Amino acid sequence: MHTSSLLSLLALAAVPLASAGNGNGYGNGNGSGKSCSHKGLDWYAKKAGLKYFGAATDSPGQRERAGFESAYAKYDEIMWKSGEFGQTTPTNGQKWLFTEPTQGSFNFTEGDIVASLAHKNNKLLRCHALVWHSQLAPWVEAKKDWTKDELRSVIVSHVTNVMKHYKGQCYAWDVVNEAFNEDGTYRESVFSTVLGGEEFIELAFQTASRLDPKAKLYYNDYNLESPSAKTEAVRKLVKSLQKKIRIDGVGLQAHLVAESRPTLDEHVAAIKGFTELGVEVALTELDVRLQTPANATNLAQQKEAYKNAVGACVQVDGCIGVTIWDFYDPFSWVPFVFTGEGAALLWFEDFSRHPAYDGVVEALTNKTQGHDGKGPRGAKRWIA
Repeated sequence: MHTSSLLSLLALAAVPLASAGNGNGYGNGNGSGKSCSHKGLDWYAKKAGLKYFGAATDSPGQRERAGFESAYAKYDEIMWKSGEFGQTTPTNGQKWLFTEPTQGSFNFTEGDIVASLAHKNNKLLRCHALVWHSQLAPWVEAKKDWTKDELRSVIVSHVTNVMKHYKGQCYAWDVVNEAFNEDGTYRESVFSTVLGGEEFIELAFQTASRLDPKAKLYYNDYNLESPSAKTEAVRKLVKSLQKKIRIDGVGLQAHLVAESRPTLDEHVAAIKGFTELGVEVALTELDVRLQTPANATNLAQQKEAYKNAVGACVQVDGCIGVTIWDFYDPFSWVPFVFTGEGAALLWFEDFSRHPAYDGVVEALTNKTQGHDGKGPRGAKRWIA
């Protein structure tokens, strides 16, 4: 997730979200969430050769989830029991703001909620995020005279304590999140200002690699879904890190816009740009926002955007899985940050599904067009 306004989400925790499912002719179905013969998205993903199809989730009663307690039973049924999702990520609970709110004092309460649910329900856990300029504990930024040695020690201590707590639980860690500007330069942050961009990234990965050798170590960022100066900068970073330390993957957040979506070929080119370096790729925070209220036109555009993104992952060896950034529109971060936009996920407020759900199924069953029509991992077409 990205924006300078993210910290304001905490203050807005109790404000109910508006949903495209009300009053516009969309999202007013029977709310069943699935049919009796339905196979979940994770089933389709595994059949297509992916490791998982998952959904991120947050702590009950917190932030976007506050005020929607009546929906929890149905939500939990889809999230944990329906077979739709084989993986999850805590949207907030493992971030620095929550895990080390004051220096040297660690609190894993929120991260443990999702981690324990993942374990209980046999879901793969992606862990997110160790070093990030946003949702950073205020004490890190409040001190204006960090020395290099002091800040190095702070990073090492944070990564060490958090990773030790979750050791053995995480398939992958987003070690560093959103370190680049759109032009490929390093983003200004307390870390890059004091230590320099590549130095703090290298330190974080170096520390992480010692602590959990079985966890995949990822760099994670947005706007990496089509070739650009930013994607090229991340490629350069990967190649540089590979000469010194371990980096296993690149996470493409894939926060997309229905009305200006990347093409299938653009997605494929971006993913291949990373997999050809020998790292795996995952779509880590997929959502597709649109102008609300939703209408037939932008829901069709949203369907195509989801289909392109998921279809590209299916078509490129080395793209191992897809995580949507929650699945239920009222729990999305989008309306808090982008005025007049929302309905970014696959289930409306009444738990009926977006047309984009069918686009995902089409992508997972190889009904995408473009990029010479190759099937999942080169397999023949099949009918679900």
